[in-house]
Amino acid sequence: MCVRALKMETQGVVVIHTNKKDEFSSTVYSNATSRETEMMHRVMENFLSIHTLLLLCMVVLAPLFPHFNTMAGVKKLRLFDPNPDALSALDNSGIDVILGVLHENLQGIANDIAIATQWVNDHVVPHTSTTRFTAISAGNEILPDGADSPYILPAMTNLRSALDAANLQSIPVSTTIHNVVLGASFPPSAGVFSDKAKAFMEPIARFLKGSNAPLLVNAYPYYGYAGDPKAVRLDYAIFTANGTVVTDGSLEYQNMFDAILDAFYSALEKVDASDLDLIVAETGWPSAGNPGIATIDNARTHNNNVVAHVLGGSGTPKRPGKKFETYLFGLFNENQKPEGTERNFGLFYPDMTEVYPMKFTD
Repeated sequence: MCVRALKMETQGVVVIHTNKKDEFSSTVYSNATSRETEMMHRVMENFLSIHTLLLLCMVVLAPLFPHFNTMAGVKKLRLFDPNPDALSALDNSGIDVILGVLHENLQGIANDIAIATQWVNDHVVPHTSTTRFTAISAGNEILPDGADSPYILPAMTNLRSALDAANLQSIPVSTTIHNVVLGASFPPSAGVFSDKAKAFMEPIARFLKGSNAPLLVNAYPYYGYAGDPKAVRLDYAIFTANGTVVTDGSLEYQNMFDAILDAFYSALEKVDASDLDLIVAETGWPSAGNPGIATIDNARTHNNNVVAHVLGGSGTPKRPGKKFETYLFGLFNENQKPEGTERNFGLFYPDMTEVYPMKFTD
């Protein structure tokens, strides 16, 4: 069975100080093989700006460090940024990758097939014999009326053509959305794209359907609960309800995660794309920043339960028995984000100690 990986952001986050860098390096040198030591050299040279690489090293070196045992068995990750050092470090690691296209690159790729071809040749082709790319994501959480929205579908189209020209037809091209595109989501059967989003999403859904590619969605029960804790039950949001909480016709929901996914499916049904697969590109729960809601206990409970739920393969009421590829956000608390919950989605503190334990095996 393939255990799902963690996703993390890669830009502008200082997660370790220089003295910690030296301490960590000396520990590695006393335990690691020459390949692992070389990998850690790469990590530490780029650590202040590219902490995605630490995820790789934690996965590879987890048996050497007890406080990294959380990461043992992780087989997939998502990179927002096609950083060459990260991609090189992933070669022959056995870790599958969803590779992101940065927003600032979308316009060029959309407008010029030569730029799309260069992007594929630079970031994908050199690694296809050593790394399995499960998808290319053109952007993340693009707003339907945002400045980058006109470039998503043309960028996807040009990336698809560039991959085909490189004989890489097996790598799907998609994009990543979140529930802002839904005009309604409750009950799940009422899920529908907003009028503004429909013009954006309908052609994207046709493209994905025509190319047999999945749609990547970010699904956060945390925001549903935090937005209205008087109306939404906590046990429904963190997978601890003992029975049905929401009844939607013949379908019964015991957790909000399933309801969010089925709301997306309902919206896709209404644009003739009910057969699209979904990948959960982000989910998670913060451990601080919103007293009484963003707590270590709630974060531990939600994140461990969503992993168990996904690995259990029960699917959703609309898609029973389907095992959803799911990525947790994130690896580290991010101390350069604004004050509040956004700093506190990580499984680890900046000093590399666990915020709470996680289990990634069934």
